[in-house]
Amino acid sequence: MRISLPLAVAVIALAFSTPVPAGKTAAVAVEPVPTLRYLDPATVRPELLLPQPVRPGSPELTRELDPVRLLVRTASPARWARAKADDGLEDPKVFDTAAGRKLEDLPQTYALLKLVQDEAEAVVVPAKAYFAQQRPYQIDPKLRHCGTGTAKLTAYPSGHAGFGYSVSWALALLLPARAPQVLARAQDYALSREICGNHFHSDTEASRVIGTMVTERLFADPRLAAQIAAARAELARP
Repeated sequence: MRISLPLAVAVIALAFSTPVPAGKTAAVAVEPVPTLRYLDPATVRPELLLPQPVRPGSPELTRELDPVRLLVRTASPARWARAKADDGLEDPKVFDTAAGRKLEDLPQTYALLKLVQDEAEAVVVPAKAYFAQQRPYQIDPKLRHCGTGTAKLTAYPSGHAGFGYSVSWALALLLPARAPQVLARAQDYALSREICGNHFHSDTEASRVIGTMVTERLFADPRLAAQIAAARAELARP
């Protein structure tokens, strides 16, 4: 049974779409831009998918930064350690426990999930460059964080969360019986980015929109039908 999309992604994207202010140009790319293999670049331009992020000096910034400070300050040692571990792991095996499978041992499934991950990254990276948003620890240098201290403005949207939400939605569609566990792990993984002081909640929520949209479009692409069917068959085996 196919799981229905929890949010009408297309509607959200249109509702949140913000015209680029007059005179604004896209920020210079801060890292190599992955190549889209299946999605139409004209339909995934950052300004069509996401609203503008909060900016330093705006009234909204305090409402974004204070919850991050609280999360960083109150995280237990165990939760901080998990956030640090998540920081270093962007691979479908993040979902091994939630899926009840060692995904790397399932070649059809793992290849499909990596394809989804790569396509989501190819949408997220240009958006990071376009919006050029500061990370929480760049705004508050005293904030404990998992970052490298880079000066690059790459907070919005979150790359880790984009990976997590795209791959988790693919797994939920492939393995409906494990969907609650997989989606819960994606949400917890995204929360790690906030506990790490690397992202605002709006950064990870933007990635939820992108990740879900990317997966939905890929799973509707007839060019991937055989690969999706092969992954489902592989997961159906005992």
